[in-house]
Amino acid sequence: MARSTFEGPVLAGDNRFGPFRNVGYALLAQSATLNIANTTPNTAGFGGSSGVFMDSNGIPNGTTVVYTPNSASTTLTATSIPADSATVYRGFVAYLPAGSRIVDMFVDIGVITTFTSGSLTSIQVNVSNDYVAAAGTCTYAQTAVLTSPAVGRQSFNTFTATQLANQQATSTDIVQSNGEPNLSQVVFTVASINGTNVAITGGTYYFTIRYTQKDGNIGTTTAYPFGNFD
Repeated sequence: MARSTFEGPVLAGDNRFGPFRNVGYALLAQSATLNIANTTPNTAGFGGSSGVFMDSNGIPNGTTVVYTPNSASTTLTATSIPADSATVYRGFVAYLPAGSRIVDMFVDIGVITTFTSGSLTSIQVNVSNDYVAAAGTCTYAQTAVLTSPAVGRQSFNTFTATQLANQQATSTDIVQSNGEPNLSQVVFTVASINGTNVAITGGTYYFTIRYTQKDGNIGTTTAYPFGNFD
């Protein structure tokens, strides 16, 4: 089966023009498997390590830098991910075209976080445009603090009005140079709390984000329509 890679939104339909225009956006997806027991970068299921998150752009999973969002310039400043302590952070970073519309997000627990000693106090997953500490405020979504987490798909809290608005057009977090398109940074942060400073030994998480890319030719939420439809 062939693979095609190209820039620009993917539209499909059989009537591009007029009052009965019926084209729609292709639904795009990125996903990752995070196996905390695997601390070897660039191997399948690499789950990150103390202070290090992973991304889906490596083949297979590689390390990545989480950047502090900056829509004003090309300056990139790394966000500091806390080293393992009583709370252990692991995460996955997806890069989307700026202004994408998030359709849905999935967080699945395959294996609950384990430690060398003691027991898990809680897990929380935050989805934002930067690393977010446990119980922090998220740009896009977060689960409840799961004090009795179970294997399976996890539910997000009811989205706030701000989160819903943010999902309609993702923020510009990374400005590229030389005319390259700007990016949205979507960070899934898993906070596993043990309460004591013990080593983490395992845990498997599956992340998926589905989105559509905005068509800059046909308008925005405040100016519609404009430009051409080709």
